[in-house]
Amino acid sequence: MLQDQSRPDDTVARLYGQLRNMAADFTFRPSARINESQLSQTLGASRTPLREALNRLVAEGFLEFRAGQGFFCRALNPQAILNLYELREGVECAALALSVARAPQAGIDALHAYLEDTSAAYRDSTDVVALLEIDEGFHNRLCALAGNPEFDSLLRNINGRLRYVRSIDLKHLRQSGDVAGRLSAHSRIVEALVQRDATAALAAMRGHIAKRRDDVTVVVRDAFADLYAPEEGRS
Repeated sequence: MLQDQSRPDDTVARLYGQLRNMAADFTFRPSARINESQLSQTLGASRTPLREALNRLVAEGFLEFRAGQGFFCRALNPQAILNLYELREGVECAALALSVARAPQAGIDALHAYLEDTSAAYRDSTDVVALLEIDEGFHNRLCALAGNPEFDSLLRNINGRLRYVRSIDLKHLRQSGDVAGRLSAHSRIVEALVQRDATAALAAMRGHIAKRRDDVTVVVRDAFADLYAPEEGRS
């Protein structure tokens, strides 16, 4: 296979994007060692930019590096996922408290419009990827209202590392018909934000995240079942 002829920085950026998606979706099986030689051939890249991209993903928590052994996909276990949900709650609640206090009215109006514009698709879509994009779009926009890009960066990292289990969770919510409940939670958060009611906004956010966090063990079990199901049986 021809090697990438792009500039080094461009090559690392391309590889980082590809590898981040692969790690987020568990294309690499949980806790499995990553074969750098095979990956280099698959992605058409030399080992130096590949390793730079892999090291970046280690720093962001998507992969692990073990001295003398190499790179490994992160583990998928209930405690690790619970830790991320607790971190997500802390980040989103801190950002929301700031948003209530200082978000510009135009930004709140735009978030309200986004919720209204996407509610029908969120309620009716059977495409889990589309549902996840709408859901993350809401939370990213809400976080951005705090006016602190560090919160934005943290939330995107957390959601990236939770993406696979959240997609499984949304799939089950769609099958159970409970997606409307999540939409109602989003509405309660926005209504409290519109009223500049920090107490109500934070209670709605904590309840929203806690509901999903409490089902972590079941979601992780089902994520494993999905990852290791025979190919012909996977949706």
